[in-house]
Amino acid sequence: MATKRTLLQRQLDDSSSDDDDELEIVAAAAIVNNFVNVKKKHGGSVKGRRFLRRDREGGHERMFQDYLTVNPTYGLEIFRRRYRMSRELFVRIMNAVEAHDDYFVQKRNAANVLGLSCFQKITAAMRMMTYGVPADATDEYVRIGESTALESLRRFVEAVDEIFGEEYLRYPNEADTARLLAIGEQKGFPGMLGSIDCMHWAWKNYPYEKQGQYKGHVEKPTIILEAVASDDLWIWHAFFGMPGSHNDINVLHRSPLFDNLAEDGIYPTWATLVKSITAPMGNKRQYFAKAQEAARKMVERAFGVLQSRYAIVRGPGRMWDIETLSKIMRACVIMYNMIVEDEGFVVDPNERFEYGGQNVEPEHGKPTRSLEEYIEAQRKIRDKDTYVQLKEDLIEHLWNNHPDLYSYNI
Repeated sequence: MATKRTLLQRQLDDSSSDDDDELEIVAAAAIVNNFVNVKKKHGGSVKGRRFLRRDREGGHERMFQDYLTVNPTYGLEIFRRRYRMSRELFVRIMNAVEAHDDYFVQKRNAANVLGLSCFQKITAAMRMMTYGVPADATDEYVRIGESTALESLRRFVEAVDEIFGEEYLRYPNEADTARLLAIGEQKGFPGMLGSIDCMHWAWKNYPYEKQGQYKGHVEKPTIILEAVASDDLWIWHAFFGMPGSHNDINVLHRSPLFDNLAEDGIYPTWATLVKSITAPMGNKRQYFAKAQEAARKMVERAFGVLQSRYAIVRGPGRMWDIETLSKIMRACVIMYNMIVEDEGFVVDPNERFEYGGQNVEPEHGKPTRSLEEYIEAQRKIRDKDTYVQLKEDLIEHLWNNHPDLYSYNI
């Protein structure tokens, strides 16, 4: 191997080579570099590749006129349909991302030519997320190359998570918990914080050696999202990354969902999961099954809205690594919650797009419970006798105190 590299270096240093020889040498260099696992640096022109004059500056001006001027070509309603959020919220996110990551700041190159604007880079990322299109499909309008579009997507989702994740993908604090418990009480389920379920995201570009690990009942490799949503469609918990071969119970056992219940005293110590009744017998149990299934629709509606707003999580994931897919999913959930808040917690769960309260300050307090208290809380959460008794109490409570909330067939 050392002989080959030495010969190659001598050839590269030979200034008398003609163009064809130079192309052959560059190709040989690429092969040798791959063979010895030498990572090539990204960027710069590639000899022999056609250069496209995309008119990036003109592209930005047209996009700005289309959407962001005082009198845009496409009004606020069309902006919301294209970007899946209000223009005001989009501008807020764009300004925050630009201030957070210098990559999105528009710069001039060595020839004093303006590069891509923050609006162009984020629009390319948003088009891939909202429409689920591949990176090269954004080029004609945004005037952005495929590799730059992919890099913009990766940097954008990472920035969204770092800037907004702590606030918009938080666990309920004390005020949130009190409000959610009050909503649960009105629906006949005292102590209910939300509804939990799992969603599978198909993975197209999975490594072949992981096919068996990620292939489950849907007969294609998938990655699982576990989420908890409340009646206002806010997603309070998102645990993503488990292989599709796992079922919901296996995901739950590995999920950090109950860690906060055991660590933080603001949650009820008797909090648990309440399942429906498969074959209910008698009026009370039939009524309970109907009510429980209606309450369970919360997270199903949230999944529907999430996939409607962000088609990228409805179609097969095209990225090659789990880390990038996880960041994309987290960013989608974070912006989803921002949209729910921006639209006043009145998002229509049945709204479908073509193709595809008050802000709460994050809490930074450390757990106040000792290890012994944490273990005892975990035991209570998983106690079967407590679960059975709670379910029986809920059946009686619902039948005696909320007889007219839900309809059922006897």
